[in-house]
Amino acid sequence: MTDRQGRSTARLAAVQALYQMELTGTGADEAVFEFTEHRFGREAETGTAGEVDAEFFARLVRGVPEHQEEIDAGVTGVLSADWRLGRIDSILRAILRAAGYELIAAKDVPAKVVIDEYVDVAHAFFTGDEPSFVNAALDRLARRKRATEFGEAPPDDELQF
Repeated sequence: MTDRQGRSTARLAAVQALYQMELTGTGADEAVFEFTEHRFGREAETGTAGEVDAEFFARLVRGVPEHQEEIDAGVTGVLSADWRLGRIDSILRAILRAAGYELIAAKDVPAKVVIDEYVDVAHAFFTGDEPSFVNAALDRLARRKRATEFGEAPPDDELQF
């Protein structure tokens, strides 16, 4: 398994953990423990079978709540005026938050990689228009948070996190 595959699997598992955390109210440390001790390598049907970059997984799961206010503000800023983050399906919300964390706080991963990876995650859960929605929202967020990676100047109104 390549490092890329391990990170891809970690992203999918992180979305599952974030979804579980939102539904059950469990904390990040508890979710990281449960997944690393009881799920990784055991659940082929959930896509978490095989090798997972456990360190990257833990970074994502702990990073989202740590930066959630910044992430939610960034995601909300790229949604249509008639959409609120709370109206979005909880899995989509977990996908956008995990990707938002990487775009805002994990500058070591190129923005285009983040977008591609989370569109793939969206395809793992949805067969309709949701992956296109994820692609559009993350492209807008990436162009705000990482404008220079796209050869653009940062927006004047952009808060620096």
